[in-house]
Amino acid sequence: MSTGAPSSPSGRWDVHLLFLDGPFQHRPTFVRQGPVVRIGANPGPDGLALPGYRGLDDRAAVITAYDGSQVHVAPIEPNQVRVAEHSNVRWSEIAPIRGPVWLAEGSVVHLGPPDRGATFQFERATPLGAWRGHSMVSEAAQADTSPAPSAVRAVDPWKRVPWWFLPGLFAVFAAFAGALALVVLIGQQRSVARLGPQIEGSDRPPWEAVLDEEASEELYAGAQDGFEAFVMKDNLEAAQDRTLEPRSRWDTALIRWVTRSEQSLARQRGVWRALERSRADYAWTLGQVRQRGLPGIFAAIPFRESGYNANARNPESCALGWWQFMPETAQRAGAKVANCTLRGGATLWSPTLLAPPLGVYQNADYVDHATRSCRIEGCQVDERTDLATSTRAALDLLQEAWDDPELRSSGAAVQLVIASHNAGYDDSRYRQGRISTTQVLPAYRKFVAQNKVDRAPDFMGRNITCEKKPAEGEDPRCGGLLMAETQHYVHLVIAWQMLAACYYGSHYPQEEVFKPYQRFARPGAYCDEFQVPTPAELLRTGTGA
Repeated sequence: MSTGAPSSPSGRWDVHLLFLDGPFQHRPTFVRQGPVVRIGANPGPDGLALPGYRGLDDRAAVITAYDGSQVHVAPIEPNQVRVAEHSNVRWSEIAPIRGPVWLAEGSVVHLGPPDRGATFQFERATPLGAWRGHSMVSEAAQADTSPAPSAVRAVDPWKRVPWWFLPGLFAVFAAFAGALALVVLIGQQRSVARLGPQIEGSDRPPWEAVLDEEASEELYAGAQDGFEAFVMKDNLEAAQDRTLEPRSRWDTALIRWVTRSEQSLARQRGVWRALERSRADYAWTLGQVRQRGLPGIFAAIPFRESGYNANARNPESCALGWWQFMPETAQRAGAKVANCTLRGGATLWSPTLLAPPLGVYQNADYVDHATRSCRIEGCQVDERTDLATSTRAALDLLQEAWDDPELRSSGAAVQLVIASHNAGYDDSRYRQGRISTTQVLPAYRKFVAQNKVDRAPDFMGRNITCEKKPAEGEDPRCGGLLMAETQHYVHLVIAWQMLAACYYGSHYPQEEVFKPYQRFARPGAYCDEFQVPTPAELLRTGTGA
């Protein structure tokens, strides 16, 4: 039996890692025992656990260090690992590695997607000792301690160093430090401007306001987390299909639009005031939605429709109330509308149809066709302004769409049902079989048939084709299957839900209905991307929305 060290591994090396972001950013260098170091959210015994970092699997990567000159990092599939020579890079522009990559001292490693995960610097690998037999013998114990005469009489450390070296080095360092500080300052200012309430704004901004936004990569990561919690969790349950779990199979185009919507809404102080003003009404509605077993995000629809305002009224279509019901739809769902006074009319009007007529602006009695304006001046009975009655009616209609087997199996049931509140689910049953192809069920069926697929989880994202508001006479669908307003409806509702979770989870977590929102407002969760104003701050900047 040999008593020397085995050829591989030849020794036990410690790996020194310094984290550059996230919860470990201000910690000292981590030292982990080699030759194998596993890293991830929960890598197991002796691994380096990274709690609080988003986008990491339990085991994300492994570092191997069998000697100081052969240190490698490799991904644990299917996780993403990127390596760069320094930290001043755009991780989105660096391709993930496919196998082991050698690490030099100072190499920087990013685990996870470019906009999430953890970034650390490999500092060095140091030997603790070499195995000899069954014992560890340190290098110091093996060293020859006998003194040896030196042939060097004197050491001049500055010999051959030119006189200009130190001043030049100082100037380069000062310039680099100044540039770095400027970049950090600009980045912080841009983050504040994008994510905090900076303008007075509206409590229900028009959808066109989103078109000028460019999606922030940092916020996009949080939007994916929110999309998972409020959309995909219910989609997966409805579809009963685990193949939809990978994020790569989600509607990524829609999530980009959600990000743009969050940025637009968060910038407007009126939006945050609407959240504060509507707390009690939203809390009650959310409780009703949950009692039905419907996705909680449906309670965010009135934020987009009316700003949770009972008297909100569409001056063109005559939609009214919390949920902005058209007269016929409200009547059919159990919210009575009767004996309405029409501008220029001599008799009282009540809805007799079960759905608005096709071409409502040209064919509805209550719309002035010439000016495209609502003629209803008031109704003796109008339960659209009653929160309890109109919410019950709205949830009946949403339930009908939610129970549709085609929509449930689509992988996009939540998005499609939200869209149905704006465009309608399928009113052909109430129009002698006449189909409106811009309503959700007919449009979805057409899309599936055109693309020869069994289902379309990305239906909404692929049908956002209007990058600007269509002018009069232009195609109101911009080549898509849905009207422009419907295209830009769902991502705004989802954005409202995310901001609501941040606001109520931050300021009212003790209220029973808001307790599930606490986890989104914790440090490291996606609400960190927002400067959520306090109720007191909203009062100081004015009253009303």
